[in-house]
Amino acid sequence: MTLSDRFDWRHVAVWTGLLAISLFAHTQTEVANAAHRGADVTWSRHFTLELTSHLVVGALLPAIYLLHRRWPLAGGWRHLALHAAAMLPFTLLHTLGMAALRLLWFNAVLGEAYSFPVTLGRLGYEFAKDIVNYGMLSAGVMAMRHVFARAAAVAPAPSAARPERFAVRRRDREIMVEVADIDWIEAAGNYAILHVGGERLEIRSSLSRLETELDPTRFVRVHKSHLVNVTRVVEVTPWMSGDWRIKLKDGAELNLSRRYRARFEAAVPVRS
Repeated sequence: MTLSDRFDWRHVAVWTGLLAISLFAHTQTEVANAAHRGADVTWSRHFTLELTSHLVVGALLPAIYLLHRRWPLAGGWRHLALHAAAMLPFTLLHTLGMAALRLLWFNAVLGEAYSFPVTLGRLGYEFAKDIVNYGMLSAGVMAMRHVFARAAAVAPAPSAARPERFAVRRRDREIMVEVADIDWIEAAGNYAILHVGGERLEIRSSLSRLETELDPTRFVRVHKSHLVNVTRVVEVTPWMSGDWRIKLKDGAELNLSRRYRARFEAAVPVRS
């Protein structure tokens, strides 16, 4: 559900709260409207009607997250058109879903004679409301992704001493490598491979240890086996299964795993 592939309960908690507030607010509004019209409808009945709608919206939220991850609105008119087109199936699923839930509850559970005719007029009415709903849900998705991505960024410790160079062995001698010259780092068991200007240099250190030692605003984990110097990144493009591809100045192409996407975007915002 988030720009990272790990299930983030913060999104679930926030949406649960927002949908609960919306549920009670809509119920209270409908009750007030019914009272104004002189209709004798109980609060619990309006609550049930609104609950069916909100349950279906909650079930459709993962699909909206998927659409925004694959086709972010910042991607231009083509992406905007795709989201506009997505409003129609959103309305169909929303309407049919809440109709099924209402028929199940009132007819099958309570034994009442309840009907929900899915006519073109009804679909048009629901579509007009769902244009606003889809826009508000999309705004919420983008806002939460942005806030949580920034929160995921690891702040550097002011007092921590960052190494400016490493001593690495090349053939039968040791040479000094400036940290700023490292393009990317690759895990190799108990060792790590420093990629410097097309050259591979081995250092005895784990990738996790190097990640804690290096400046997190410059060296970002993009994969379980790769650290990247973000100043060397020249291109980021969508790839497959939610992953992205990073191209570096030295010509190397690496995977940007969904698991580490939030960290990368915190250091290098992707305007795709």
